[in-house]
Amino acid sequence: MTASQRSWIGRRLKHDVHNARGIVLLPTAHPLSEEDLVKLSLHRISLSERDLEPLSKQEQALQALEESVISIQRLFEDIRFTGQIPIMDIRKDVLPAIVQSSEQLQVYPLLISMYSKDDYTYRHNIAVGAISSLIGRWMNLPEKELAILTMGAILHDVGKMRVPEHILNKRERLTEEEFEIMKQHTVFGYQLIQECNGLNWRSALIALQHHEREDGMGYPFGVEGARIDPLSKIVAIADVFHALTSDRVYRDASPFYEILHQMYTGTLGNFDTGILTMFTRRLMDGLIGCEVELTDGRIGRVVLIPPMDPTRPLIQSGDTFIDLSKESNVHMEQIVG
Repeated sequence: MTASQRSWIGRRLKHDVHNARGIVLLPTAHPLSEEDLVKLSLHRISLSERDLEPLSKQEQALQALEESVISIQRLFEDIRFTGQIPIMDIRKDVLPAIVQSSEQLQVYPLLISMYSKDDYTYRHNIAVGAISSLIGRWMNLPEKELAILTMGAILHDVGKMRVPEHILNKRERLTEEEFEIMKQHTVFGYQLIQECNGLNWRSALIALQHHEREDGMGYPFGVEGARIDPLSKIVAIADVFHALTSDRVYRDASPFYEILHQMYTGTLGNFDTGILTMFTRRLMDGLIGCEVELTDGRIGRVVLIPPMDPTRPLIQSGDTFIDLSKESNVHMEQIVG
């Protein structure tokens, strides 16, 4: 199956598709699956764009993101081989999809599309680029600064291409010695970006500082709040959020609202309060009107996000209102549907 054909998965048919005997194999408006494409291939039936319903702007943005994951995998493998960042290829094949996603997509379609599959290492770079760009737009960053942020976010883990593959791809927990080597990806990334003509020095700082924390408990240098570039602080939040809401080979993903709560309360490290509060509130505001199941089995609808702790919303269940900010032993278990 070609990359073009893979991009058709989920697309709807404009008309019925018949086999050689005139029997309908797939009806009009049917969303194509991988199995459908295999079936059509067995019947020696070829489709083209003319057979498919046109994509909405949101669908186009999602498709572009998927294609950018394939591109970044190819480009990062080139970096491992050559030691050089192909900046023009990234600007041509990856950056437009990130920009389009932050302009066209609502936050939840973006997050769902970026949940890790079996290509986490490369999908993570696209996801962090897209989430960081979205945060930058919410913060009304100037376009020039937004461009620096987005490029730095895409390349935040580029230094991992200098980490030995047996460490990078290890399925078991890293040893202390291996983890020390892994932490050097921040320095390796800084060096790679610094050596690349045409990239802003602040993009290099993002690669260097995205694991630093406000209280100085991060790495590689343990710098504190004011010494961390504001763009690095944005990428730090996007990086941890996507990593922990994605399936990995050694653990399952956690629900995003659980990760938000842990980030907001400092369980996962000390992040910039202003950026994290804005990010948390934006995501939680998107849940207003959604039906959720609570850990005690009750089901209700999110009706209000409190300003003091946006991770503990007000839930209406029938005629009863459940204020999670006052019921510390009850949490959201899952979004229904």
